[in-house]
Amino acid sequence: MKVVLFCGGLGLRMREHSDRVPKPMVPIGNRPVLWHVMKYYAHFGHKDFILCLGHKAEVIKSYFLSYDETVSNDFVITDGGRNVELLRSDIDDWRITFVDTGLRANIGERLMKVRKHLDGEEIFLANYADAVTDAPLPQLIEALERSDNVASMLCVRPALSFHLVSTDGDVVTAIEDVSRSEFWINGGYFVLRNEIFDYMNKGEELVIETFQRLMAQRRLHAYRYDGFFAQMDTLKDKTNLDSMVEEGNTPWRVWENGVPVEDLPARA
Repeated sequence: MKVVLFCGGLGLRMREHSDRVPKPMVPIGNRPVLWHVMKYYAHFGHKDFILCLGHKAEVIKSYFLSYDETVSNDFVITDGGRNVELLRSDIDDWRITFVDTGLRANIGERLMKVRKHLDGEEIFLANYADAVTDAPLPQLIEALERSDNVASMLCVRPALSFHLVSTDGDVVTAIEDVSRSEFWINGGYFVLRNEIFDYMNKGEELVIETFQRLMAQRRLHAYRYDGFFAQMDTLKDKTNLDSMVEEGNTPWRVWENGVPVEDLPARA
C-alpha cells in the first residue's frame, strides 16, 4: 500500500528546531523522526511513500538526495576507504514521491493535492510523520479491510499525565487520572479507503470536517491501542526519545526488535 506522509507543517511547538528544519526532520538519535516512521512502514512491506511537503521542503529533499547509508548500517571499507561495501541497506527498495503541497495548507488540503498519486489505490495509509509506535500495523489494516468503514484511526492514551475533572456547576464531582480513564487521542496513524475523497471538500481539514461526516454515517473506525506510542511534539518529547535511544530502549524500532506481530500488546 502507498503511504502518505504529511511533512509540511510549521511545527510551531518545536521552534528550537523549526527555524532550521521541518518538524519531521528533527532527529531521534542519528536519524530524523520521519525516517523512523518510514522504517516502521517499510518493516511491514509498505515502501511506496508520498511526502506532502511545505515548510522547509528543501531540507527533506536534500536529506534523501544525499542519503548516507553508512550512518545507520554496518559496512566494510577497502582500498584505503575508496570502496565501501554495505552489509545492509535502508532505502534502496523504497520509492519516494516528493510533492509540494503548500506552506500553510492543512492536512485535508495536502491530501487532496496528492490525490492523483493515489489513483488505483483502493486502500492507502497516511501519517502525521511526527510520532512513533510499535502498534501492529497489519491488524490496523485488517480492521478496515473486513469492515465497510471508510477510514480507521489509531487511538492511543495521552502521553502526558494529568487529571480529568468532572463538575456539576462550580462543584467538583470527580477527579480521575487520565491514564485510568476512557480518554483516547488521535495517534495520527490512518488507514483510508480511496472513497475518503468523496467526503472531502476544498479547504477542509481531514479530521475536523471530513471525519465528522464519516462519524455521522458510523463509518470511522477506532483502533484503540494500549502499547507504546510517543509524539515528537515538543523539545521535552525529543529529549525523552533521545534518552530512550541512549538507553537502548527503543520499542518503536520494530525492524530491529524482531517482535512477532502476535506478541505485540493487543488492542484495547
